[in-house]
Amino acid sequence: MSKLYHGVVNTADKFVPNALRPLWNHAAGPKTVFFWAPVFKWGLVIAGLSDLRRPADQLSISQSASLAATGIIWSRYSLVIIPKNWGLFSVNVFVAGTQIVQLYRAYDASQKAKKAAAASTTQ
Repeated sequence: MSKLYHGVVNTADKFVPNALRPLWNHAAGPKTVFFWAPVFKWGLVIAGLSDLRRPADQLSISQSASLAATGIIWSRYSLVIIPKNWGLFSVNVFVAGTQIVQLYRAYDASQKAKKAAAASTTQ
């Protein structure tokens, strides 16, 4: 797989415009895993955004909490490592943000369910 990857990168290298060379040759650029891992992690953000249409009572609180924590931790880590990985930072901020919204929705739904249950027992 490594030979295939390097072959593709070396072929693409010839077509990269001079204006994009700094990004292309950056230590966290497209030639490294430091670029591609955050690119694919955007899938978690897309999944989190699509879950906004899901009823709040069907959300997994443990999943949302763990993804929010992961997003927060990796956001910090991406700014401590050398080279700083701004792509990793941005995707993790969005992962944390979408999951914090989901946690709020789940909490709000549980509070409303408790109030509804309490109201139905007093009647």
